[in-house]
Amino acid sequence: MLKVVVEFKVSAVCVLYKHKLNLLMLDMRLKCKEEYLLKDSENTRKKWLKAVENRKTAVWIDAILPFNIAVGPVGILIQLLILNLHGTVIDVAFAIALFSGVGIPAALVWGFVADRFQRRKKIIIISYLVTAAILVSFLFANTGYHVSLLYAVFSFVTSASTTPLNLLIMETELKQKWAVAFAKFSMVTSIGQTAGLLLSVGWGLFFSLNYLVIPLAFLSLISAALAVLMIKEPSIMFERQAIVMNKPSFFHRILAVPVFFLRVPRLNDFKRVFRNIKYDLTRQVPILYFSIFMFYLASGLFNTSLVPSLQANNLSSFLIFLVTTVAMLIQIISFKYAGPYTEKKSPVKATVEGLILRSVCYGLLGVSLYIISGVLFLVPVLIFYPLAAGIAYSVYYTASNTMVFNTLHSGRQGSSLGVYSALVGAATLMGSLISGLTSFFLGFSTTFIIAAACLGCSAWLASLLQYAKPNSDANN
Repeated sequence: MLKVVVEFKVSAVCVLYKHKLNLLMLDMRLKCKEEYLLKDSENTRKKWLKAVENRKTAVWIDAILPFNIAVGPVGILIQLLILNLHGTVIDVAFAIALFSGVGIPAALVWGFVADRFQRRKKIIIISYLVTAAILVSFLFANTGYHVSLLYAVFSFVTSASTTPLNLLIMETELKQKWAVAFAKFSMVTSIGQTAGLLLSVGWGLFFSLNYLVIPLAFLSLISAALAVLMIKEPSIMFERQAIVMNKPSFFHRILAVPVFFLRVPRLNDFKRVFRNIKYDLTRQVPILYFSIFMFYLASGLFNTSLVPSLQANNLSSFLIFLVTTVAMLIQIISFKYAGPYTEKKSPVKATVEGLILRSVCYGLLGVSLYIISGVLFLVPVLIFYPLAAGIAYSVYYTASNTMVFNTLHSGRQGSSLGVYSALVGAATLMGSLISGLTSFFLGFSTTFIIAAACLGCSAWLASLLQYAKPNSDANN
C-alpha cells in the first residue's frame, strides 16, 4: 500500500513538473514570438520612416511654377503699360502706391480666411483662376487709371494664396523636412519669376507688350489645373502663428509679401514697442524697426522711379526687362551665400554692410543721371542696379529678418509683427507717393539721391544696434 502511495506521489510530481515545463516552454515561445513581432514592427516602422524621408519633398510645389512665371513680370509690365498710355511717373507712383496700400488689408483678410475656413486647396485654386481673369482684363484697360485699378485688384487676389501655401508645407511635410521644403519652395518661386522675366524679354523683341498678359494668364490657368491634380487637403491644420515659430517659413512668407498680420495692431502695441527706446537695454527693437522703416521708404522711392527713368532715357521694353532679369539672377545667386555670410559677420554687421552697398549704388545711379543720358544710361544701370537689388538686398534681407525673427519670441508675436508690418506697409506706400512727386518736379536723379540718403540713415540706425540673442531680455 505504501509503495502504491509513493509511486502515485512520484507520478503526480512528474506530471506536475512536466506541466510546469510545458508552461515554461510555452511562455518562452510566446516571449520569443513577441520579441520577433516587436522587432518586425520596429523594422517596419523604420522602413516606413526611411521611405517617408526618401520620398520627394513636397512634389505639389511644382504646381506653383507656372503661376510664378505669370506674376514675375507683372510689376514691370504695369508700369510700361501706364507709360505707353501717355501716363507720367506720378501715374506710375499712384498705381504702385495703390498696389501697396491694398496689400495691407489683403494680408489681414486672407490671413483670417486661412485660419477660419482652413481650405488650402480651394483658396489656392480660386486665387490662380481669378488671377488669370484679371490678367486678361488688362487687354481692355484703355487708361492708366483702369490699369491702376486692375493692378490693385491683382494685389488683393494674388496675396490670397501666399499664407495657405506656407501653411501647406508645414502641414504636409515632416518637421525635420520643413527647411528643405521651404528651400525648394523658394527655388521654384525664384526660377518661376526669372523665367517670367526672360519670357518678357523675348516677347518685347517680337510682339506688342499689350498682349503679354495672354500667355501669363494661360500659365496661371495651368497652375490652377495642376493644383487640382497635385494638392491634397492636409489632415492636420495649423494656424498662421505656426509660421512665425519657424525661421524658414517666416523668411519665405516675408519675402513673398513683406506685410504679415496675426491680428490688427492697436495703438498700445506701438506704444509698447517704442516706449523702450529711451533705455539702452531695451532699445534694440524700436531702433531696428525704425531702420527697417527707412529701408522700405528708400526702396519705395527708388523702385517706383526706376522704370520711368529708363523709359525716359529711350530704353526699349526689351532692355528694361533685361535689366530686371540680370538683377534677379544676381539676387538668386546671392541668396545662396547670404545666410553663411550673415552667420560669419553677425546680423548687425551684415545689415549695415548691405545698406551701405545699396546706398552707394543708389547714389551713383543718381549722379550718373547728371552726367549720362539716353541709351548710355544702360551701362551704369547694368552695373549698379544688380549690385543693389541682388547682392545688397539678399544680404540685408537675410540679416535684418534674422533680427526681426528673434524679436518675435517674447510671447507677443501678434503685436510685434503687427507693428512691423504696419511700418513696412506705410513706408512703402509713402515712398511710392513721394517718388512720383520728386521725380516729376525735381528729376529722377534727385529721387535716387534722396533714396540713397534714406538708406544711409537706415545704416546709421542699424549700426546702433547691439545684437541680442533670441529670447533675451532685450526682446521682451
